[in-house]
Amino acid sequence: MPANVLLAATLIAAPDAAPIVVTVRPLPDLPASAAYAVSQIDAVRVAQVPSGRLEDALADVAGVQLFRRSDSRAANPSAQGFTLRGLGGNAASRTLVLLDSVPQADPFFGAVPLTAINPADLAAVRVIHGGGSGAFGAGAVAGTIDITSAAPPARARIDGETLVDDRGDTSLAAGIAPRLGSGFAVLSGRWDRGPGFWTTPLGQRGSTSAKARYASWSLGLRAVASIAPGVDLQARIAAFDDRQTLRFTGADTGMSGHDAALRMVGRGRWQFDALIYGQWRDFHAMTLSTATYLPATNQRATPARGLGGKLELRPPLPPGHVVRLGADWRSADGHEDEDIYTKGTITSHRREGGRNDDLGLYAEAAWDIGLAQLTAGARGDRWMIGQGRIQTTNAAGQALTDTAFPDRTGWAGSLRGGVLVHAGSSIDLRGSAYTGLRLPTLNELYRSFSVGTVTTLANPALIAEALRGGEAGLDWRVARGITIGVTAFDNTVRHAIANIAQGANQQRQNVPAIRAHGIEAAGSAQWRTLTLSGTLAWTIARMDAPGQKYDGLRPPQTPRLALSANAAWTPRPRWTLSLTLRHVGVAYEDSLSTAALPGATTLGAYAALPITGPVTLVLRGENLTDVAVVTRNSGGTTDIATPRTVWAGVRIAIK
Repeated sequence: MPANVLLAATLIAAPDAAPIVVTVRPLPDLPASAAYAVSQIDAVRVAQVPSGRLEDALADVAGVQLFRRSDSRAANPSAQGFTLRGLGGNAASRTLVLLDSVPQADPFFGAVPLTAINPADLAAVRVIHGGGSGAFGAGAVAGTIDITSAAPPARARIDGETLVDDRGDTSLAAGIAPRLGSGFAVLSGRWDRGPGFWTTPLGQRGSTSAKARYASWSLGLRAVASIAPGVDLQARIAAFDDRQTLRFTGADTGMSGHDAALRMVGRGRWQFDALIYGQWRDFHAMTLSTATYLPATNQRATPARGLGGKLELRPPLPPGHVVRLGADWRSADGHEDEDIYTKGTITSHRREGGRNDDLGLYAEAAWDIGLAQLTAGARGDRWMIGQGRIQTTNAAGQALTDTAFPDRTGWAGSLRGGVLVHAGSSIDLRGSAYTGLRLPTLNELYRSFSVGTVTTLANPALIAEALRGGEAGLDWRVARGITIGVTAFDNTVRHAIANIAQGANQQRQNVPAIRAHGIEAAGSAQWRTLTLSGTLAWTIARMDAPGQKYDGLRPPQTPRLALSANAAWTPRPRWTLSLTLRHVGVAYEDSLSTAALPGATTLGAYAALPITGPVTLVLRGENLTDVAVVTRNSGGTTDIATPRTVWAGVRIAIK
């Protein structure tokens, strides 16, 4: 179902619901948007994944990859970057992540703060495979994850869920969505905490080893009102805090932030979408020496600010023709303040950071010509990397080094286009080609860090990644309730940023190219009360770097095979039983393919059983076969992901 139809469907009121004038739908997709490979996850499925977390729902789309195989309860929040199509794991997101059109990547790290997004607030998630985008397209090198918030009457007026697992972890979420005249407001929050689990394998634990304790909360307020016929105004403010202990007692890390956005959407003869937003974030992390278990570095603070906005116009045209004209702007600035220790005593201080800016101009057109739909777009980006500086002082505050890096500016262009052909009543053929770019983040340019015995060095000379790719596919409606989709793709990222081994350490460098080609497949079948669905990604990826040791090897963190399968049975309203099977193949931690991350297959489950009135019993099971999923392999020390975990609790939903 096309995304615009899906979103409209979620906003149709029940027969006895009060009328709602404001629909909060985004402007419709271009008629030929289906020329690009798109996967969709609805709100029902988001609620039913075994962990109830957004990253778990996104794993339904095989090939969607976080930097680490662990979720946000046990992964460093500065390293939760998404990528697609085997283009290489990276702590910064190679995928553009949008929430109601607002970019979500952290201004300093480029990672996505997943605990800041409450899954209970969502209407739908679209995963657009392949690069290129209109608004905020500088960053969509591997694709786009487009998230849309739910609105009354799709969500309950009052809802809540509380769960506890077999280790004593707890999760609490609640929301209210009152209708206010012709508009509405949604106030929601979530709080997760617990003693966590052992990420350190039994044979590697010592007296200072600790479980991955975590505590996070998020709070958001969103309001929508009609300010004129066909014109809606949407405002959102949000705050979050995420704290963890990673591997060792005292190795505490955390990220916090608050966001604000104001958006106006017009659906008159001249359609428009205007947006302005701000993000303020901070990060801290204590790193311990693996030899002495004393503090090695203390990243006390990493204040960062992201500002941006866009304006898009769609002039009136004859039926079957759509043109988008727009401009967007993003600015990110920040720095880190870090203490350096020797044998547990502070010996020096370091400050490093800078500023990145991007001004984009874009145009895209679509034509419906009967059996075919065509689309083509172009984008130009004026980018700036500036104010870069690395300073060190001794314990007394006296300057040791002070290096300022020259500002860099330039223009970059990108194109995309596609065609969709209705080859019959049940088969659609599609093809597309695209280019794109991603600027290096402030973290990649200026921040060095250590994990265990391995130090990763920054590189202020990094240049932007550049994508060139294409794909072809078909969507087949085999029979009523049965669909199959297959896509073949070939993507190349030039100047891809990766951690490249240098002796015992590594440095962020521009790899001449990473090329990935392969097959993506998806299918679903529904028969009465049973629904089956699955996705598969088979990717051949390699680094092209003639003369380098890593030439021809697979990019770090990149498996060849990934698949996901789900079976859901709903024998009656509000009764659900579902099973989720996931497999991820062998990958490697390092650029030389020496530190293996073994393949793993996990099984999860979800059950919902009504108790009385609006109250439902909820059961969740994660990794029920208790497989050891290795998430990190550094110098022989490894981390593992969530073990077998069983949750039980109740959900309440009052319409």
